[in-house]
Amino acid sequence: MDARTLTSAVPGEPEPMADNKETGAATPRANDPRSTRPGPGGEGERQLARVTAGTPDALLALVPHLLGFYPSSSLVVLGLGGPRHRVAVTFRYDLPDPPAADQAAGIADHAASVLQRQRLQMAALIGYGPVHLVMPVLAATMDSLLDAGVELVEVLRADGGRYWSVLCTDPACCPEEGRSFDPGSHPVAAAMSRAGLPALPDRAALARTLLPPAGSTEAIRQSTRLAEQRLCDLGPRSWADEVRDPQEVTVRTGRAAVQHAIKRYRAGDSLTSGDQLAWLAVVLADLRVRDDAWARMNPRYREAHVRLWTDVLRAAAREYVPAPASLLAFTAWQSGNGALASVAIDRALAARPGYSMALLLGEALNAGLPPSAAKLSMTPAEVAASYAAQSARASQSARASQSARASGKRSGTSRSQTQTQTRTRTGDRAGGRARDVT
Repeated sequence: MDARTLTSAVPGEPEPMADNKETGAATPRANDPRSTRPGPGGEGERQLARVTAGTPDALLALVPHLLGFYPSSSLVVLGLGGPRHRVAVTFRYDLPDPPAADQAAGIADHAASVLQRQRLQMAALIGYGPVHLVMPVLAATMDSLLDAGVELVEVLRADGGRYWSVLCTDPACCPEEGRSFDPGSHPVAAAMSRAGLPALPDRAALARTLLPPAGSTEAIRQSTRLAEQRLCDLGPRSWADEVRDPQEVTVRTGRAAVQHAIKRYRAGDSLTSGDQLAWLAVVLADLRVRDDAWARMNPRYREAHVRLWTDVLRAAAREYVPAPASLLAFTAWQSGNGALASVAIDRALAARPGYSMALLLGEALNAGLPPSAAKLSMTPAEVAASYAAQSARASQSARASQSARASGKRSGTSRSQTQTQTRTRTGDRAGGRARDVT
């Protein structure tokens, strides 16, 4: 077998830093990228160790740690770059079951587009599962990559503890019955685990790490009710302080609480009180609080941020899941842990299917964008200014509407005339010029 040596850069200490990514797409579910690269100083500025996968056994042992879990019924694509065939991107697709030619073609086209976008000209493919599920997708992907000018350095099928090479035709090297392998006991697996890149049994096991602790449902509900009451109590406080906009007190209090939590986690501390975590989940439901937190996600502190949003998410009642889950997805993407980002997105969309931040992040992962694309487009001050301008425009519009109503009364417009005018304007909107005005 002409198996070429593959090199994966991994950290010498627990912190994902290798430039590896799982953009695992499912059919039809979104991708699961897991890509890692060092950040500018602070967390992530650590010495890289290198793991070499020079045999099919070593490659099969490497893949679960790049993904974060052991794949099954999947196609895994590894994009390789440089003279040492460094793993630059790793992505996974669920195999269509039953097989479907159109879905296989969609997977093949997507794989080619990801590799072309990252200017990678070599790849290795591994299909996990039985022949009738693997080969239609594997064959379509091979054809698509070859047509795109991508050199295939290895193509394997693995199932039931055995693997077969699609490229090798020498029965002495690659017998018909395949070769046995044990990825968990391979030295590559041990090296990846020491580097802080363990492999969970499957994707479902990874998703379970974001669920609330067993038996905590009632405690979370009680903490959430306390947080909601605390939020309601801010209204009378704003009246006592003669604040013009009571919501401003809510936003200011929420931002302060979240900023304090961010500082604590960056300092290596954490929150263990369910009441405190539930309070953060509740105040993050306000987009002005959430977006202020989003703007503070400096990738230098990505590890601390992943811890924070994981803790808040696990303590959140279902209706408050979307914001912390989406923030976790963003920081996981920054960290190069696309598998974690993907399951966090799944949690956000399960709680609220149309949640725009989760949909936006899902599109980015689906496109195979690297962690370097997870940039902060606005500073916290710019976010606050944007919301302030939006609020000012809304107030101006409200004042103009009140002025128009007052003017109508002074000119003697009857109620029936006003109703007729209103019906006419409503009819204009229904006619299609502004159908979605709210």
